Amino acid sequence: MLDIQKKLSPAFYAILSLPSTAMGFALSVQISALSWILSTQYNLAIHEIGLVWAAGPIAGIFGQVIVGMISDEVWFWGGRRRPFILIGGTLSALMLLALPFIGVISTSLGFESVVGIAILIALTLDLSINISFNPTRSIIADVTPAGNERTKGYTWMQTISGTFGVGAYAIGAIWGNYALIYVGAIIVFLISFIPIWFIKEPEKLSEKEEVLSSTPDKNKWISALFSIKPLWGFLAYAPLGMFKKLSGQSLSPGILELACLLLTIYGIFQVLKQPESEVANSRSNEIGFQRILAAHAFTWMGIQTMFIYMFAFIQNKMNFLSENDLGKVISLSFLLLNAVAAILPAIFLQPLSEKWGKVKIHLLSITTMSLGYLGIYFWGNSPFNLYVMMSILGIGWAATVSLPFAIMSQKVEQGKMGKYMGLFNLSVVLPQLVSSLIIGEFISHAENKGIIFLICAACLGISAVLWTSVKEPGK
Repeated sequence: MLDIQKKLSPAFYAILSLPSTAMGFALSVQISALSWILSTQYNLAIHEIGLVWAAGPIAGIFGQVIVGMISDEVWFWGGRRRPFILIGGTLSALMLLALPFIGVISTSLGFESVVGIAILIALTLDLSINISFNPTRSIIADVTPAGNERTKGYTWMQTISGTFGVGAYAIGAIWGNYALIYVGAIIVFLISFIPIWFIKEPEKLSEKEEVLSSTPDKNKWISALFSIKPLWGFLAYAPLGMFKKLSGQSLSPGILELACLLLTIYGIFQVLKQPESEVANSRSNEIGFQRILAAHAFTWMGIQTMFIYMFAFIQNKMNFLSENDLGKVISLSFLLLNAVAAILPAIFLQPLSEKWGKVKIHLLSITTMSLGYLGIYFWGNSPFNLYVMMSILGIGWAATVSLPFAIMSQKVEQGKMGKYMGLFNLSVVLPQLVSSLIIGEFISHAENKGIIFLICAACLGISAVLWTSVKEPGK
């Protein structure tokens, strides 16, 4: 073990953040370039682009949960998390390189439509990212003690990742998305493959955690299903939405969609009606975990809606922009979002969280993000106004990709961190699927694309309300 790891020095936190940064960088490239390529180069409609993006959540549903559970129980290549980070990082870099050649690949394989190949490449890219994202976040909890040091680990993760994200969008804004793709593939490979060899993972858990982890986990899939009770409605909609989409049926809400909505409301109500403080410790942690899932799900439904359909809003409100300028405005918008998100975590969010609590600071950040979305709806009719509002959104984005991991990691068993990280990720990918399918269908038929940011604001507002029910870890 390196001395910097023993002392938990800033240099170690920086190295520890790089594998997760690689996956975040790959995601930044995808966000900046995928919708742009499919819209401008291959003329795909909004609902078709939504279908391509739906591949990501599907990959996440299986990738992070399965890999998380496996990585808790295996040891090879010198670690639990290391093998999956190495494999996922390499595949992610290769799939990024494939993005500009979707048309070439489709033609060479004899397909008339690029949608199928686009889905295949997006699915492989997202599966690769998801293979690595869970281990890159779990390893931070593995090698840092619970409390402020772990919060420091996740805020450093977002600071480093956000800084690289700024670089990604700067490349796209200055040199274009194709340059971003090629540079991104190199960076993703290097910072996922090299730093992980300098991090020593604990081969044995502490004595207490060894006892917990050695207890047979009977019916693990059933217990996992009950652990995600607030997400049951989202989970039920996933196969329904994909079946209707692939079979060519309308995604307009019907009886089954209403049933999924009612199931979501039921699951959330069941969790909220029992206060954390009035139950036994293990049960209290489970309730706390479920409340975090509910709150985080609505956060991501709003954020993913912005990620996927930002281009449609700009096309509608700023139709004076050329295709190239459209891509640059998107890149610069996300650059500013990530610039704020890179500055805030380690410098502001961590010390403020130590003083007032992680949950309170996250709640405030999410509320600010909801107001920022309303600002875009009312005033986002020019690039400058959009840039200002995106900077405000960076406050919520900074919190979203750092604080919930620290909050959640203190409410679950340390020895099953990979499993719970995977289940926690379902609060990201299942809402993303809703954004990709039913919300995409609704937006495609809306004449005023400003509705995109009304949806975003509503989702973040609901999330903020749900975060008020989460008890501060350790209190």
